[in-house]
Amino acid sequence: MSKVWDRTFKKHHHPLNRRSLVFPAMSTPTATPTSSYSEGDSPSAEPEIEHVDRHLPNGDFYTGDWRAGRPHGTGKYLWTDGCVYEGEWRRGRATGRGKFLWPTGATYEGEFQNGFMEGFGTYTSCSGDTYWGNWLQSLKHGHGKKSFPNGDYYDGEWKHGFRDGHGKYVWKNGNEYSGDWMAGAIHGRGLLVWADGYRFDGVWKDGLPNGSGTFKWPDGSLFVGCWSMESGTLQQRGVYYPSLNPTSPTARDPEMFFTLGRSDFEVCPEEVLTVMPTMKKLWFRGPSKSAISFAGLTLEDGEVEDDWDEGAMTPPMMRWPPMEIKRQGETICEGHRNYELMLNLQLGIRYAVGKQSAPTSFDLKASAFDPKEKVWTRFPPEGSKHTPPHQSCDFRWKDYCPMVFRTLRKLFKVDPADYMLSICGDNALRELSSPGKSGSFFYLTSDDKYMIKTVKKAEVKVLLRMLPSYYKHVRAFENTLVTRFFGLHCVKLAGTTQRKVRFVIMGNLFCTEYPIHRRFDLKGSSHGRITDKPETEIDETTTLKDLDLNFIFRLQKSWFQEFCRQVDRDSDFLEQERIMDYSLLVGVHFLPADESEMRTNGTPRAEDTDLTRWSTTKLGIGMPARVEQIVRTDVVSDLIGEPTGEFHSVILYFGIIDILQDYDISKKLEHAYKSMQYDPTSISAVDPRLYSKRFRDFIFRAFTEDL
Repeated sequence: MSKVWDRTFKKHHHPLNRRSLVFPAMSTPTATPTSSYSEGDSPSAEPEIEHVDRHLPNGDFYTGDWRAGRPHGTGKYLWTDGCVYEGEWRRGRATGRGKFLWPTGATYEGEFQNGFMEGFGTYTSCSGDTYWGNWLQSLKHGHGKKSFPNGDYYDGEWKHGFRDGHGKYVWKNGNEYSGDWMAGAIHGRGLLVWADGYRFDGVWKDGLPNGSGTFKWPDGSLFVGCWSMESGTLQQRGVYYPSLNPTSPTARDPEMFFTLGRSDFEVCPEEVLTVMPTMKKLWFRGPSKSAISFAGLTLEDGEVEDDWDEGAMTPPMMRWPPMEIKRQGETICEGHRNYELMLNLQLGIRYAVGKQSAPTSFDLKASAFDPKEKVWTRFPPEGSKHTPPHQSCDFRWKDYCPMVFRTLRKLFKVDPADYMLSICGDNALRELSSPGKSGSFFYLTSDDKYMIKTVKKAEVKVLLRMLPSYYKHVRAFENTLVTRFFGLHCVKLAGTTQRKVRFVIMGNLFCTEYPIHRRFDLKGSSHGRITDKPETEIDETTTLKDLDLNFIFRLQKSWFQEFCRQVDRDSDFLEQERIMDYSLLVGVHFLPADESEMRTNGTPRAEDTDLTRWSTTKLGIGMPARVEQIVRTDVVSDLIGEPTGEFHSVILYFGIIDILQDYDISKKLEHAYKSMQYDPTSISAVDPRLYSKRFRDFIFRAFTEDL
């Protein structure tokens, strides 16, 4: 077997050092199948495990345990590009202890979960730096230690691949920092000690002092002051206190230590893996039987051929149900009724973002939130002193509170160039018809990152009124679920009509590599909260409502607790702003699973609980969960039905949307009119306090802890 392996390996010119190919000893290959089911089980319930050596149709090679047409047990997989994985498998996915080797010479040895490097493991790069510690979804996450090729060393907390939390960094020259980090940079409270005795204890931001602090010389002299970045330059203000030593200078300035001497405490950047284990494709035999997913989508007999089928190290993008997902919207091309409007919008965004300088601070003056803080710019077709010539009609462009939204984009970590490219690039926007009753139109960028919504004048007024509180709220709570706003603009068309079109630019909740198979808009009310489509027409683009909900969402304990806290915070904020009619938009991606993994009782098997270890960067974005199917006895009044004990693993995306409707006179009249015809507690138009309570009560029944 080893000779076959070596010949295959040499054939593809693998550049790794031969010593890095020393794998744990393998058992002697045998063609004798071994039983994988316990006494009393029927042989048909669990297929037998056999040992195989497979040269796959695409040139890959696999040797190891095999069950039901895919790796299961222990085995070794070699890709034609030279990547290698050897270790434990479960149902065709790398799960358990294993080792992954890159063609560059980099290696990872440790725990895997569903194809991700997850758990404890050691990674050594081709340049020689080594990380020992915890991983989550192939990213350094938790406590870990790392040594760098230049001799630097870090011991501390990591988050999603970056130094984040409390940690200690020791430079080769002897300098040492101990304190807070954020997104890979020194950020927060910390102490920097130079090898020759100088010390700074204070507040940091992006690797430089920013806030109050104390600088101490080796002789005991102190400089107590405050540091800040102003116009790209580090500024300091403070008082110097000489030591009692008579030889101490009467005046000193620590500025040189943070400007000329900055290289003494620059940290090594993190290596970016261009090929993750989860990106590697596998080839294994697909099931030859028809299958029905928990999502209710069916593979008919013959849809999956009994032949080699392309899979993935990680749960693939819903191989069954089929991964072909409809792309929403109509592309706005020349001749479209809103083609010129799109051009105007793109011209305005390109102009507004391009001329703005990056904000230097998150602390904004009250004047920045003034509703009168708006800028009108005229865009004649022939161009002007400030605007370029263009092929569209003459129009005027208005920016509302540009400084605030510019700072919000920075707060949300949006790169200005990427933002402008997404909206104003060569690719056209896609127009969606309104999924609600507002009559608004929605436009999606080609990369699905941003959604542009036309809004009424009243909604603009609401957003401008609540903007100071909104800014304070999203700044205080990083995991807020409320809509992220990136810009508020108006296009005024020239001519006799003088039509004004107002836009708000938001983040698209469903910008994800995983296709969304079901989407729900949940308010907690029952009147009219059911889709009007026949069941045969419901697909992945249909927005279902409260009475269509046929699942309970079960979250892992820590995520559920954070979810409850954040829903309470966001609901309190919206209630204080007199906002109602908002909803929780939920997108569900069903992970593929065998019919044998479908649960018929509420107690999951031990291996199922491993899925709760999945995590992601933000609450509501790519969250691992399970859903339990429910059945309603009374479709009209029973908002949450009875659980059936049938579970399925999913990935969830959710957020609170439609937060620009206040309880104005029109909503009060709507409440009075409908209350005479229907149960007042069942309608959407109710007082914000009652709306907030009803919303929370319903959401906390629809989402529960996965016990």
